[in-house]
Amino acid sequence: MLVVEDDASIREVTALGLRRAGFRVSTAVDGREALTVWRAQPVDLIVLDIMLPGLDGYEVCREIRRSSQVPILMLTARTDTIDVVVGLECGADDYLRKPFDLPELVARVRAVLRRASAPVEETTLSVGGLEIDPARFVARKDGRDLPLTSTEFRLLLELARRPGQVFTRAVLLDRVWSHTYLGDSRLVDVAVQRLRAKVEDDPAHPRLVMTVRGAGYKLSTA
Repeated sequence: MLVVEDDASIREVTALGLRRAGFRVSTAVDGREALTVWRAQPVDLIVLDIMLPGLDGYEVCREIRRSSQVPILMLTARTDTIDVVVGLECGADDYLRKPFDLPELVARVRAVLRRASAPVEETTLSVGGLEIDPARFVARKDGRDLPLTSTEFRLLLELARRPGQVFTRAVLLDRVWSHTYLGDSRLVDVAVQRLRAKVEDDPAHPRLVMTVRGAGYKLSTA
């Protein structure tokens, strides 16, 4: 695992806590060092701060996503939803706000790793003009591959397993992000917005990924 954090105290405490939880941890103090370490040695997860000197976390995430689907958990000290939007768009799998408790970080890390190692389904799903291939981690519409991040793909796959069924935000947090506690529902809302931007003909007037007011989301079979 790689922890990327420019604040020395946070970096040391985070690395120590993760090591005590049984993880092997390398560290980097900025974006350029993070990329150097990542290229030099394989890691199974990256804990990546957004606010870094030089290359920020967004740039680092984009660079990694050009060639790798290694799980990325972003850390942010901001409260703006825009951080969530940009982080997910860059390809982050999850995010955690600072200040955080180490047990929560450890739980998030384990959840992300569980998702990454989950058994692959074999059956291709077809619904609403979409073709979803879990084995290849590919979704298509009208014969073209959709540029989905891993989180967006898992969200679409979860909805497609039971087309027409309404999923609450809490259920999606549990099944897509493995959050078994009350998480931030904005994570779901932002991911749905990003998914719509890629699967809908007109994201402003969705016909596939539908909002059920007061309940949650569903994938339309129409």
